[in-house]
Formats: sequence, structure tokens, C-alpha cells
Amino acid sequence: MKLSISHVTQYEYAEPVTDSVNEIRLTPSTNERQSCYQQAIAIEPNASLFTYEDYFGNRVHAFSVNNPHKRLTIRTAMTVVTKQAPNSEDRAQLLSKRSTEQAWLWLKTEEAENRFTEFLLPTGYTAMTDEVEQYAGELAAAGAGGARISILDWLTGLSGKIRTEFVYDPNATDVKTKIADMFERKRGVCQDFAHLMIACSRTLGIPARYVSGYHFVGDLQGGAADFEQASHAWVEAFVPGLGWCSFDPTNADPVGERYVKLGHGRDYKDIVPVKGVYRGTGEQMLHVTVDVRNLEE
Repeated sequence: MKLSISHVTQYEYAEPVTDSVNEIRLTPSTNERQSCYQQAIAIEPNASLFTYEDYFGNRVHAFSVNNPHKRLTIRTAMTVVTKQAPNSEDRAQLLSKRSTEQAWLWLKTEEAENRFTEFLLPTGYTAMTDEVEQYAGELAAAGAGGARISILDWLTGLSGKIRTEFVYDPNATDVKTKIADMFERKRGVCQDFAHLMIACSRTLGIPARYVSGYHFVGDLQGGAADFEQASHAWVEAFVPGLGWCSFDPTNADPVGERYVKLGHGRDYKDIVPVKGVYRGTGEQMLHVTVDVRNLEE
């Protein structure tokens, strides 16, 4: 699928502000499942961009606006070509090279712990509380006859469990919401669902990381996707024999050609699309619009 993506972030301030220093993580990664063919970034007021890769390999653009300004606008436009998700037959063939028990045991080895330390430890958003451990434990790790289910099947079941038992409600939480708050309300958004799945996975020693990106659903709803529909978060968990596999505890569809990955981190805090500081009034208005279109239609 060939997707055209436009993302506009605009801050409006009650009074002129100065010395605005910012970082943006809005460049799609290029991997075996997607390729970013072109991207344009424009800053208003005009500012020079400094580019680097962060610790997790995400592309970061940094800039500063020192002169007084009452509005800051960040525009990005990109074209990304995506591929379908691996089918179940291909995954089964790769998994057959290692038994289910061997895969679970490997996760407990020193090699696994050293390799994936960052994605096994709790964070502010993914605390492994007693409540999280109990929730993860409710999902049986054994199938028919008492045989242990595969890591892939357990993760798939966990994603479905969260999707079924929590209500998607954009008014229930905000970017600062922790897992404990969502448990109490039984509702949240994709960020909350992703954090819960990550925390549950880590309680069993499964490396898991937070993914930020876009989800194209415009053609399914008869029009272009807006911000709530297009900007999205999901999970990547490491499955021995397969590597990093994607799971979406918000939507039932496989993470395939409709998804565009921007980057990943331990939780939302590592991969905030736009963040910065400035000198001046704390009164501001934020406007974000995202448009994702299929160029092959």
C-alpha cells in the first residue's frame, strides 16, 4: 500500500514566547515491512533542523526558535510504502525450529535478559504491579491437555483480552494516565492499552516495547482519517524464532499494510511525537491534524 501522510502540529500562545527548543519524532522508520520514500518538514517561524538518531534508533529532528512568537507550526508530509503482515503459515514454519518449551526457557536465560534489558524492566507507564500480574495470570499459559501454549499464541490472546475487556473512550484518559487509573475506569485509548499489554508481557519475561505511528482507516469509513483515527500506538513483543512481532490491543486487524511505524521505545515517554520547552506564558492551545490517504486508489 502506498500512503501519503500529512501531520500538522500547531501551538498558539496567549502572549509572545521565546527560546523555544523542540524535538520531533515524526520520521517513519525504514525496515522489512515499510519504506519511507520522501519526507518534507517545515517549521513556522522558520528554523534550521538538526538531525540525529536516539538511543533506540529513532530519527529525531531538533530545532530552536529564539525570537518572540505567538504561534509555532510543525508540518510534515511523507510518502510511505507498506507491506502486508507475515501470514500464519510463514510464522508457523519459523516457530517449528524451536519447541514451545525451549522458547519459554530461552526468555529466562542471561543472554535474553542482557539483550533486552530495556524492554523487560518496569517504567512509569508500565509498572508491574500486583494488579498487572494478576491480570496477566488470568490468561492461561497452557492449552488443551496441559501443554504450554506458544509465546505467540499467548501474546495474541493477551491482545484480544485487553481489546475485549476495556472500552475505547478518548475522553476517559490523557497522556499522563497510568495503568492503575485505567483498571479503575475499565476504559482508555490506544496508548493505555499498549502500556497494559507491555506491562503484562514483561511480567512473564517477554520483551515488549511501545510503538508510535499511524493507522490508515479512511477508506473503511468513507473518507480521510482524522487525528484520533490515524495517529496510533501499538506493541512489539519479541518472540524467539520470529523476532519482534506487532500486536494491536485496540484493533482486531493484524498489524500489516495499514500501519506506518514512526518509532519505538520503552513507553510513550521515549517516543513522544513532539516535545519541547519555551520561555513565556503557560497559556497555550494545541491543534493537531493528521491526514492519511491511499495513493493507489
